[in-house]
Amino acid sequence: MFAGSTVLLTGVGAEGQVGEAVAIAFADLGASLALVDRTAEKAVARADAIAARGGTARGYGCDLADADAVAALAETVRANHGEKLRALVHMAGGFAMSGPVAESSLDVWNRQIAINLTTAYITARAFIPTLRASRGSIVFFSSLPVAQSAAAAEMSAYAVAKSGVAALMRAIAAEERTNGVRANAVAPGSIRTASNVASQGANARYVEREQVSAAVTFLCSDDASAITGQLIALT
Repeated sequence: MFAGSTVLLTGVGAEGQVGEAVAIAFADLGASLALVDRTAEKAVARADAIAARGGTARGYGCDLADADAVAALAETVRANHGEKLRALVHMAGGFAMSGPVAESSLDVWNRQIAINLTTAYITARAFIPTLRASRGSIVFFSSLPVAQSAAAAEMSAYAVAKSGVAALMRAIAAEERTNGVRANAVAPGSIRTASNVASQGANARYVEREQVSAAVTFLCSDDASAITGQLIALT
């Protein structure tokens, strides 16, 4: 399905997390992967794990909140993988409770906006030109409360950041339609990752990592060529 194509995935470093499952799914479908994590060692380790399965992957370290670093990354990816990018899947981010707004920390607010929304904006801005060359696709990660318009008590910073990701996605979908670039977002509930199981227990209600990866690979495929500007809830 993705043979001969390059797919860039961010936020893939940690074993047992959703990025690992998405990377495996794309590799199994024939994609050549550019894997990005804040820590180069983690990205390279994930690329090595993909290669050990018979896939093709290369790892890169980058602070995705740093516009200059992302611009340099985009140049490196083009040099190493070519001028065409089939898909960008932006999974980098993180969750933190911020508490009631009246008692919340500005530092938590700023960090949630930076790691979830600013990284999405900077990364998309840098790679859209390469996606245009192959009429490619972007998939962002929002959150289930955003998709369901649910209350976000004591997590306002995270909810606002992920709402911004959804708005960014819709803007790109509208702007890039004539260029053939599609943009969508998945909004999963709690995913069965190693960190979530450690904090919430094995018997909590989860979306499975493989369900997330199936949705993401579908949205990046030709079968989803008529889908853009959509926020897909995964429950």
